[in-house]
Amino acid sequence: MSEYQYYEFQAIDKPLSEKDREVLRNISSRAQITSTSFINEYNYGNFKGDPLKLMEKYFDAFLYVTNWGIHQLMLKIPRKLIDLDLASQYCIGDSWTIYEKGDYLIFDFTSETEDYVWEEGDGYLLPLISLRSDLIRGDYRCLYLAWLFCAQMGEIENDDEEPPVPANLGNLNASLESFADLMRLDKDLIQVAAENSIAEQKSVQNDQKLKIQKLETWIDGLPNSEKDTIIFRLINGNDPHLGNELLQRFRKTLSIKDTQNNEKASRTVIKLLQKAEAYTKEKDRQIAEQKTKEKIRKEKEAAIAREKYLNGLAGRENEIWKKIDALILTKKPTNYDEAIRLLIDLKDLAKKNNTTSLFKSRLIGIRENHSRKSSFISRIDSNSLH
Repeated sequence: MSEYQYYEFQAIDKPLSEKDREVLRNISSRAQITSTSFINEYNYGNFKGDPLKLMEKYFDAFLYVTNWGIHQLMLKIPRKLIDLDLASQYCIGDSWTIYEKGDYLIFDFTSETEDYVWEEGDGYLLPLISLRSDLIRGDYRCLYLAWLFCAQMGEIENDDEEPPVPANLGNLNASLESFADLMRLDKDLIQVAAENSIAEQKSVQNDQKLKIQKLETWIDGLPNSEKDTIIFRLINGNDPHLGNELLQRFRKTLSIKDTQNNEKASRTVIKLLQKAEAYTKEKDRQIAEQKTKEKIRKEKEAAIAREKYLNGLAGRENEIWKKIDALILTKKPTNYDEAIRLLIDLKDLAKKNNTTSLFKSRLIGIRENHSRKSSFISRIDSNSLH
């Protein structure tokens, strides 16, 4: 069996220098290398580099896909932009890890399965990259989904409680949908987990004014020397995450009451899994019930249409028998099939009008007149017209 491995690295905050590209070229002579990316596919052999080390030194996002069921995503984010204490609450199982590398954190998510189909990685990373921006802005939904996947895979104790449920979990954006697909996360489990997630819009309406007031107070309390430094950094323009860094600092000044809008009790892993299983069964039952209703509806409509069609044939029986005879005489398979369809119509019409004996008599005549046409006779027998 052939082998397939796909590696893609992306530099987001800082482009690769010419020297960087030379170093990467020494790792792989076959890779596609640009000022922002490093991409390679293998159908034989293995990648010589260490993805984690390359992420630490050069890149901000990484994707690895194999044809034997491995999906891996890494995201590198400046440490100062992440609430590590909160993020660590989601990092419980074995399927994802937070690596602390100097001033950066690297989030490593991995999904493996034995029930896989051949997949190619080209284009897979693009919709996932904005997860990095979401995390920087304080949207930790992907971390909760990663925790949920660990629960799905049995990597967390059944009586362990879930971490804080982020807002808006019931309304995933395209990147989060792609992340759930990458991790092969059960959609019904997400649906159940989202029941304890408040709507983001509600949160904004309830406390936006209060947060703005608190933000204004926090800014007013910053030392003038620090404000001067911030303005200099802003004008100098070399820090793409200045605003997010300040927002992260501000968030840390808020109390738990300010940041937690969800008053629902945390659920245990086993409760989530059991409710998801029950949800799936109920959904499947409803789908099956709907399919049954739809089948009955279509059968009823077909029966009404058939009844109307047969009524339209009444009084034309002799004409149809002549047409059948003419079709048989052509000795063409397609005309044989048309003749059989008309015979079925006449049989159903005879049953409806209680003239079955007459139909059988005329059918015997057809068989006798065309007894040497074995192909046609076999069609009569296979359609149980006798």
